[in-house]
Amino acid sequence: MNKLQITLAVIKPHVVKNLFALESIQKRIECEFEVVGIREVVISREMAERFYAEHRSKFFYNRLLSFITSGPSVALILAAENAVSKWRQIMGPTKVYKTIYSEPDTIRGQFGLSDTRNACHGSDAMESALNEINVFFPDFDFEEWRKNHPTL
Repeated sequence: MNKLQITLAVIKPHVVKNLFALESIQKRIECEFEVVGIREVVISREMAERFYAEHRSKFFYNRLLSFITSGPSVALILAAENAVSKWRQIMGPTKVYKTIYSEPDTIRGQFGLSDTRNACHGSDAMESALNEINVFFPDFDFEEWRKNHPTL
């Protein structure tokens, strides 16, 4: 069953610095989603720790925090039918080295550099999308938005 959803997309610092890559991704987004919110943000260490709390015990945690705080990122709230899975499909798998060969037309296949510098982030479920959106857009009210957007 198709349903209207929102999801969080974060375009990571190495892509934001690359105008060609950023424009390419923006065109794909505009074709597939309604952009509900967008902001450029330099993610603070505190914000990164909150955003990546689930990875705190992982070996790559400090590398991930150092990278995501290294420059501006672009955060977007995207809406579409099945937005979470649609964005994840467009992004491609997290493992960039495999993705470059197996799914080269995805965002990560085109612009990912490593598993940490993998070009973008996408929520893995609607519940996590709402929590993650709150990190970047604390004033966003999903229930209010949904009242005004029952369908696209």
